[in-house]
Amino acid sequence: MLLKRSLPRIRSKYWVKPWQQVDLLLFCLPIALTIFGGIMIRSTELNQGLTDWWWHWLMGGIGLTIALFIARSRYEHLIQLHWVTYAMTNFSLIAVMVVGQSAKGAQRWINIAGVAVQPSEFAKLGLIITLAVLLHKRTASNLDNVFRALAITAVPWALVFLQPDLATSLVFGAIVLGMLYWANANPGWLILLISPVIAAILFSIAWPLSEAPIVLFNEISLTALGLIWSASMGLVGFLTLPGKQSIIGGIGAIGLNLLGGELGVFAWNHVLKDYQKLRITSFIAPEQDPLGAGYHLIQSRIAIGAGEWWGWGLFKGPMTQLNFVPEQHTDFIFSAVGEEFGFIGCLVVLFVFCLVCQRLLHVAQTAKDNFGSLLAVGVLSMIVFQMIVNIGMTVGLAPVAGIPLPWMSYGRSAMLTNFIALGLVESVANFRQRQKY
Repeated sequence: MLLKRSLPRIRSKYWVKPWQQVDLLLFCLPIALTIFGGIMIRSTELNQGLTDWWWHWLMGGIGLTIALFIARSRYEHLIQLHWVTYAMTNFSLIAVMVVGQSAKGAQRWINIAGVAVQPSEFAKLGLIITLAVLLHKRTASNLDNVFRALAITAVPWALVFLQPDLATSLVFGAIVLGMLYWANANPGWLILLISPVIAAILFSIAWPLSEAPIVLFNEISLTALGLIWSASMGLVGFLTLPGKQSIIGGIGAIGLNLLGGELGVFAWNHVLKDYQKLRITSFIAPEQDPLGAGYHLIQSRIAIGAGEWWGWGLFKGPMTQLNFVPEQHTDFIFSAVGEEFGFIGCLVVLFVFCLVCQRLLHVAQTAKDNFGSLLAVGVLSMIVFQMIVNIGMTVGLAPVAGIPLPWMSYGRSAMLTNFIALGLVESVANFRQRQKY
């Protein structure tokens, strides 16, 4: 009798022990978001006869299984495999450019056994792992290591940008900045890194001193805002760069921003596709093209506003059920939440995402080594950036960038990527030392 009573306890301990140290809340919250996301996808496709919600849950189940397996495996083994991971990442991105499928003006997918796989999604994980190993061995407290990390990032970033996949390339930038900051990079250096991008925008804005940019010759032009910004970055370079490099760095920062501004103007006129330009500009004044580039944003804002405080109720939102919002089951899933569950429902979803981010940060702070901490911060940077941009574009505060909402938007590769990333962070949590109080 005693043996029979003890057997269930032994068996349960055997199955539970490999995951005893995982962050249970960090597992449960994404599962809840996945289930809720499937319900919302069902709502958006209720009158279309589509069944993507089943695929959403199926891929979530597969992703969760993989995450559980990764969580009980030691993440330290990735240190010896990081160059293999990096090589596989770049190879997959090259392969999609050679044999990939084209859709909507971009070549981003590879057909594997009848399933379209997007390598750029998994490339995010490859970049996080590679940077975590490099910054674990050599922190970003000196410029040589910062440039080394940027050089490693440049190859997959360029391959993704050439697909073209501007949205994912922006995610790469957010991951790099977040991990460099966590690896003790000087914040002034990070400002200098993104300053040419800001200069590229400001060099296209003539306000406030003139109605048009000052054209020197051909297509080279200057604006007051661009010049003020470039001078400010020169001051930042002078104050933050070490020793004798400060004067040279300050002058270099001014030149880099002037060059970035001119390259931005050139890229706008000769590099960016028309649909990319429309995505960038339509959020400023979508009413100028209400049936074209601005249609998504206008309909999304109407849907969210129509939800008021408590929403119309599940499967009852008129904008959602009548399919007024294009791509609502993918990039614009948050607009369905706003219409059918109102302002309160949106706040609940945002609160859940904030809890997920808080748990990721907690794992990063309590990891037993720098490698595990950097893995968690890389995943945190990826999730935070995607969440902010996706929700921002549905309410008209950001351009339509084609970035899915983690665990809620329909997307097979994105779903697997998010759960694999979750598994990596849970492995860090699972193998940290027990805290003594």
